[in-house]
Amino acid sequence: MVWTTGSNRIDSWQDFPPVENTINASLACAFSRYQRQQVTEYLAWQAEIVREYAQPHQFVTHNFDFEWRGYSYGVQPRVDHFAAAQALDIAGVDIYHPSQKHLTGREIAFGGAITRSLKQGNNYFVLETQAQGFAQWTPYPGQLRLQAFSHVASGAAMVSYWHWHSIHNAFETYWKGLLSHDFSRNATWQEATTIGADFARLSPQLAELKAENDVALLISNEAMDALNQFRPGDAQGNIYNDIFRRFHDALYDHNISLDIIHDVNEETARYRVLIVPGLYAADDGLLTRINRYIEQGGRALIGFKSGFSDENVKVRSGAQPGVLRESCGVSYSQFTLPEETTVSACSADIDCSKDNQAELWMELLTPDAGTRTLLRYQHPAWSDYAAATEADYGQGRAIYVGFLPQKTLISQLFDRLTAGLDLRSRTSAYRYPLVVKKMRNRDGNSIHFLFNYSGDPLAFISETSGNALLSGEKVHCGQPLRLRAWEFSIIES
Repeated sequence: MVWTTGSNRIDSWQDFPPVENTINASLACAFSRYQRQQVTEYLAWQAEIVREYAQPHQFVTHNFDFEWRGYSYGVQPRVDHFAAAQALDIAGVDIYHPSQKHLTGREIAFGGAITRSLKQGNNYFVLETQAQGFAQWTPYPGQLRLQAFSHVASGAAMVSYWHWHSIHNAFETYWKGLLSHDFSRNATWQEATTIGADFARLSPQLAELKAENDVALLISNEAMDALNQFRPGDAQGNIYNDIFRRFHDALYDHNISLDIIHDVNEETARYRVLIVPGLYAADDGLLTRINRYIEQGGRALIGFKSGFSDENVKVRSGAQPGVLRESCGVSYSQFTLPEETTVSACSADIDCSKDNQAELWMELLTPDAGTRTLLRYQHPAWSDYAAATEADYGQGRAIYVGFLPQKTLISQLFDRLTAGLDLRSRTSAYRYPLVVKKMRNRDGNSIHFLFNYSGDPLAFISETSGNALLSGEKVHCGQPLRLRAWEFSIIES
């Protein structure tokens, strides 16, 4: 048995404790892993049955979804999407998100990045997304178009809505479709017709788009299970996804396009930067592969709690962050909760004058000889300790962060980590709410999507030259451009 059982003695299966609501984190996580495996096997069994009757031109897909907080929020805890997707020909997904003044595109981006990675970067189907949706989702003019083309900019080959018309009774009565309950043509339906017309007109340029990112973010169902078993302080809910979203959204707002991966292997070498948030539970093999990735020239931004326990949620007995200490050049044995704690910069290229709060957790870091301290805690008791460090390891570099930073600070640490790199994933020098996505089409041309995720007009200078696909006009680098509220442009170059 790989789980410690405290004072429980187990001589037979009859003595085995219930797995529901167990206080043994190792047992709870093992049972969650078993449940995810059942989903994987069940979906594969279903797909096998369908294929017995399918015609050669037919395919199998399935709509995966995400952790739900009234909308698609984070990594799905109950399904291993990467394992389950092996049974599919085309990956499918449901993506729902806040709308109106709360529309950001962040859920579309992370949902697309995960789903795109399920089939080795191939295009996927958005099998469900909102039309009118709930009352608080009724889209402002232009938002349905913005959302649809944001899906395309993430790699979607199809966008379909839940649902065609609003139903008249039962649970989803107020989950409205393209048509309202009266079946009449409304503003949302009219806008959807323009999406369909543009999809048909622009498919030669926008079909089979491929991402060419050189930044990857590592996620883990096992780490999620384990971290959520030991929530810091009074934290509630799925804190793993809170951490994941903080790192993802910081880079999204910074116009850093990324892939989302679930393992580190020889294929990871194509990425120049690796983001590792909250990898609380992992076997020695994965952590060693992260070290080798860095040693061979990769750069990594590694978040707190990473490397702390093994794959069975047993805390490592050596100095933390366990195996990762080798590449990160830092150690700690004590930690606490941040209360009235901020951080200060130890490097001129980091500005901590605002958004400098330490959140959720803080590890009291001691850098090894040669490791640089980037941030230090500002607190009467903890000011001797580093909050973030940077170490050279082999041909690469690692930044380790011992607390949950604000988004602006994450983006600054990323900029320092990647200084001197000409990243394909850095799609623009502009920042949110101007969101820029770049893809490669089947003709080998670059497709630049420029989205205004704002209710205000945006004026900016074009960073590329090419043909504006929606208007048919020529665009030149350095040319002033303007987008209306919730408007977008697509440039082929």
